[in-house]
Amino acid sequence: MQLKKYRKQAQSFSVEGAKSVLELAQSSFEITHLMVTKPFWEDNEKSLKMLEDRVAVVTNKQLTAISAFKTNEAALAVARFRQHPPWEVEPDEYVIALDRIRDPGNFGTILRIADWYGINKVVASSDSADYYHPKVIQASMGSFTRVAVYHQDLHETLQGMTNIFAAGMKGEDVHKVDFPAGGVLVIGNEAQGLDTSLTPLIHQTVCIPGYGVAESLNAAVATAVICDNIRRSLNTN
Repeated sequence: MQLKKYRKQAQSFSVEGAKSVLELAQSSFEITHLMVTKPFWEDNEKSLKMLEDRVAVVTNKQLTAISAFKTNEAALAVARFRQHPPWEVEPDEYVIALDRIRDPGNFGTILRIADWYGINKVVASSDSADYYHPKVIQASMGSFTRVAVYHQDLHETLQGMTNIFAAGMKGEDVHKVDFPAGGVLVIGNEAQGLDTSLTPLIHQTVCIPGYGVAESLNAAVATAVICDNIRRSLNTN
């Protein structure tokens, strides 16, 4: 489950840690295997009772041996991939598009940010990090169960869509933008920026003004700042 090719072959992925496993158990994902330590099972037996036939109680040492974590004293679950409904965006809905966001930690954190701001769809380029990568799952802190991720061609996906905003170093100050009821926020690669093939599809580039000397913001941090300003704008309209 640590390698993409084996996840794809098995159509399954692993989830580790107490919080993420408990959120997984309450979601629509199908859990096929659940390895737990005795203390974790004793603390959570009632909420995991429906999975009892798939539970194996193991020692901390055994769990850590199959874990991507340095230590795991709680649980590890294996779940099947989930099929999302066909990609469709409502007129008053915001979605996030990720262009070559390859760092799994950034990707997972963006899912958590999307979840915080009520955005439940993310579309990512095929060369972005894998949605089911263990570090994406870990960084999302359970938000992977609520945010649907679509890996598909961004140029094709964004064709014909309206209100497409891109984060950039040059553009309209995000604090001054009057965001409409729905739209797309495109986040590009930190080092290379937005793919030039997407540029003609962007309706407006927005920037986060800086007041120090840092060269740029982390992609996840920039996503949070812009999402916060989108919500501020919508709440004041």
